[in-house]
Amino acid sequence: MLNDLYSKDVLRLAAVISRTERLDGPDVTVSRRAPTCGSSITVDLTVDEVGRVVDYGQDIHACALGQAAASIVAKNVIGKALKDLQPVTDRVRAMLLDGTERPGGDWAAFEALAPVHGFAPRHGAVMLALEAVIDGLSQLAGTSAPDDQLTRRS
Repeated sequence: MLNDLYSKDVLRLAAVISRTERLDGPDVTVSRRAPTCGSSITVDLTVDEVGRVVDYGQDIHACALGQAAASIVAKNVIGKALKDLQPVTDRVRAMLLDGTERPGGDWAAFEALAPVHGFAPRHGAVMLALEAVIDGLSQLAGTSAPDDQLTRRS
């Protein structure tokens, strides 16, 4: 069962995590923690005048599942805005909660985390990076991020 969770694809993603340096002078910094497993992340974002991410830094302390998800986010977040990321976050959450949706396109690597569906205590670790980015972009846009059940702001 654990082999399904920590597959070669997940371990490969976790091993090549990028953008692990914090940014100097970010527009927003968000810290989140998954209370069930204790995984945590701090995300720094710099955005352009229309709300697209132009720089991203992260400090992640999580299991391989959280690291794999953070790796996917780091690889794909540049150039994305809140309107681009919210549907991805919703699809990943649905994949974890009920197994229905799968993110595609740039975010298809999240498919490697589909086996986490059956392990609710690990959902928060998978959602950390995406939810931190959504929270940061929502703060900058002057809107509140959707309240979620998986992770908490620190």
